[in-house]
Amino acid sequence: MGGERLMIADGVKAQAYGLGFDLVGIATLGPAETHGAFAEWLDRGYAGDMAYLARGLDKRRDTRRPFENATSAIVVALNYGGTQSSGPIARYARGDDYHDVMIRKLEMLHDWISAKAGRPVTGKGYVDTGPILERDLARRAGLGWFGKNTNLVNPKLGSFFFIGALLVDFELDADEPFETDRCGTCTRCLDACPTDAFVAPRVLDATRCISYLTIEAKGEIPVELRAPVGELIYGCDICQDVCPWNHRFSKDLTEGALQPRERLASTDARALARELLTMNDEQFRETFRGSPMKRAKRRGLARNAAVVLGNTGDESDTSLLVQALDHDEPLVREHAEWALDRILSRRHYTSAEVNRGIS
Repeated sequence: MGGERLMIADGVKAQAYGLGFDLVGIATLGPAETHGAFAEWLDRGYAGDMAYLARGLDKRRDTRRPFENATSAIVVALNYGGTQSSGPIARYARGDDYHDVMIRKLEMLHDWISAKAGRPVTGKGYVDTGPILERDLARRAGLGWFGKNTNLVNPKLGSFFFIGALLVDFELDADEPFETDRCGTCTRCLDACPTDAFVAPRVLDATRCISYLTIEAKGEIPVELRAPVGELIYGCDICQDVCPWNHRFSKDLTEGALQPRERLASTDARALARELLTMNDEQFRETFRGSPMKRAKRRGLARNAAVVLGNTGDESDTSLLVQALDHDEPLVREHAEWALDRILSRRHYTSAEVNRGIS
C-alpha cells in the first residue's frame, strides 16, 4: 500500500509540473505548527484592517477541518518573475489575477487525481482564498523555509512565487519538511524596509507595511508613513529585491497569464499616478478587469497616486492635484491636499500660485 501511495504521489507531482507549477510537495494534514504564532500576531493588532484573518481560526489551527476526511495537501508554487525590473506596481500584480490562474490549475489537478483514483476524490483548492496557513503547509511539504521577511524562500527559486494548496481526502506519501534556516546572519530585508515594518525577524507589523498601506488599508495612510511610500503605487517588493537568494535564483516569468500588462509594467511612477488620479469608474473597470489590482478599488489607487505625486511631483503636477481637491472621494481629496503641501514646501510656491494650478 505504501508503494502504491508513493507511486500515485509521484504521478501527482509530475502532473502538477505538467500544469506549469514550479514547485510541488505533499504534506499530511493536521495541527498547524505556526498557529500559536499567528494567533499572537493577531492579538498584537498587526493585522490592521484585515479582520477576515481572524475568521475560521479552527481551520487555521488544524488543516484537517475544512472538510470531512481531509487527509493530504498537494502544495504548489508558481513563479511570477523575480527577474522583472522593480517598479511602482509589485511584480505579482502586473498580469492577470493569480487567484484565478492558480485555482484553474488546481481544479485540473483535482480532476486528474479523481480519475487516477477511480472515484470522486473530495478536494478543495486554496490560494489566499480560505482560512488555512498555506505557508505552514508549504514548509511541511518541503518547499522552503520562512525568511526573515516572513516570505517562504526556496533554495532554487528564491521567494518570488505564489503558494497554493489542494486539500484532498486521499492519502499520499508526504515529503520531508524543510527544517533548516538558510538566512544565517543576513538582515538585508529587515534593514531595507522604508517603513520599519519588521518588529523582529519573521515578525511583520502589517499596519506599517507598504503592501498593506497601498492595498489592504481602507482609510488614510498615516501621515508619517506617506513619504516612505516613495514611488510605490500598489504593493512593495523591496524586502524581496534585496534578498541574496532572489539575486541568485529568481527566474524569468513563464506563465503567460501572468505576463505584465503594458500599462502596469511601466517604471514611470508619476505618469501612472497621474492616470490613476483622474480615472473614472468606467475607466477603472476596463483597465483592471481580471487584475488583482481591483482589490484596492478606485479610491484606494487614487489615494496612493496622490501620495506618489506628493513624493515625486513638481509644478507640472499641481494643476492635477488641485482638480483632485474636488474628487468624489473625501479620502482622495485629503491625500491630494497633503501632496500639494509637499510640493509647495519643496518649491516654495505661494498659495495663490497653487490655487491657479501652475502648469
